[in-house]
Amino acid sequence: MVIVGAGPVGVTAALLLARRGVRTVVLERHHDLYPLPRAVATDDEVRRIFQAAGVQEEFAAIARPARGLRLLDARHRVMAEFPRAAQGPHGFPQTSMFDQPELERLLRDALARRPECELRGGVEVVGVEQDADGPVSVTYRDDEGEHLLRADAVLGCDGANSVTRDAIGAVWEDLRFEERWTVIDVRTSLPVRSWEGVDQVCDPSRPATFMRIGEDRYRWEFRLREASELDHERLRELIAPWVDLAHGADFDVVRQAQYTFRARIADRWHRGRVFLLGDAAHLTPPFVGQGLCSGLRDAYNVTWKLARVLRQGADERLLETYESERKPHARHVIRLAVAMGWAMTGGQDGVAAIRRRVLGAACRIPGLTTAAGRDLSPALAAGPLVRRRIRGGGRGLVGRFCPQPWVTVDGRRARLDDVLGDSFAVLTAAPLSPSLKAVAHGLGARVIPVTGLGNDGRLADWLREGRADAVLLRPDRVVADVVPAGSRDFTDTAGWASLLHTARSPFTTQRTVEKPLLRSTTR
Repeated sequence: MVIVGAGPVGVTAALLLARRGVRTVVLERHHDLYPLPRAVATDDEVRRIFQAAGVQEEFAAIARPARGLRLLDARHRVMAEFPRAAQGPHGFPQTSMFDQPELERLLRDALARRPECELRGGVEVVGVEQDADGPVSVTYRDDEGEHLLRADAVLGCDGANSVTRDAIGAVWEDLRFEERWTVIDVRTSLPVRSWEGVDQVCDPSRPATFMRIGEDRYRWEFRLREASELDHERLRELIAPWVDLAHGADFDVVRQAQYTFRARIADRWHRGRVFLLGDAAHLTPPFVGQGLCSGLRDAYNVTWKLARVLRQGADERLLETYESERKPHARHVIRLAVAMGWAMTGGQDGVAAIRRRVLGAACRIPGLTTAAGRDLSPALAAGPLVRRRIRGGGRGLVGRFCPQPWVTVDGRRARLDDVLGDSFAVLTAAPLSPSLKAVAHGLGARVIPVTGLGNDGRLADWLREGRADAVLLRPDRVVADVVPAGSRDFTDTAGWASLLHTARSPFTTQRTVEKPLLRSTTR
């Protein structure tokens, strides 16, 4: 298959597919990675995606855990803190800071080690067409002329100005947020007043964001009236509240850029076997740090489904669940970012002042800031891959992620996902019924008793608190179905059996004869 765009989303998608045996060609217009920083933050759910892609250890070496978000008033007094834990439910720090060029380098190094992947840089994709007989044609140009690739599927990871989005006839839905900000990345050895988290200055005349990225790397974002590049003295004035400039040493501006933060979502995310991911599908303001995270969630959701269709002959309807699952979540994150942006920085009128006072009062409610900082992933809505007709217990687990503690198996300590493998899995605290065994066997799911895992009882507690005896986990670790406490079967055993044994089931495990996924010709 073909992936258009070799940014973090496109390369991560290629790595996830490679681990499931799917070959890819990644087309990128730049010869090398983009050298300047852009995205700087990720959460523990995305760290789990990097783990699935096989690059978690490398990412850990460049990541810096952050303590969370602080809201400051115009005089830089703390209004509220939204803490992020040193270890979240996915087994990693809930917020990590990083340098995007370092992330892209480690992703490309991992890509180069995979024989299933090929990166072609310095090319321009000029056409994507869905053929009537199924394959997708991708036309691109390089120094040698025009070329044609025919692939079983195409992932458009080609950003806000996506050629792929135009090719499937998708258009933007405007979610009504647009502001122009100046982003400044600085390297300095000067003393910097940082709490090792993100500062959001709720000043109507000069809203700002500040964060520490690395050992000597910092980022400021300002909403400014001036549209031209800032001179050195103006930069010194802006960063003075954080940096002790009296020591005489200077600072190095790594990058200064102006961005228009927008809130948009594509009206369609796929047509046939052509899919949109990341900024090609959605744009969000940066106020909750979820721009890149949302794109990587897209990759995790769609790649295991594509692999199931291409490698195991699953029904085409499985691919329809990508947009129905991811689009509502992306919209939720964008609306949250817009709401926070307007609450903290929106306008200078009387309504804005009242809004900020209400925000300050709300932040003093006990427990509110802790709850708000927990998790940005609401449960998936009911659908073919998420059962909701639940009688009895387990209702709070379905559609949500399984936690990932460290476990011990055969004397070896590992993260849970490394034990579960890349397919479906069943975690159980009770003996399996024959029908449950049949479901597990039909899906190729590993069955793992939680009592056999050395994890301090955390998984058993999670099942007990959710009033479930067992859960069925999808390859992306979302709970697809449960066995309520005291029951012996999944909540919809008949439905599962029907899906498993129907020729057009999205869960059929019948293998097809592998065919070449890519054919290339030069015009």
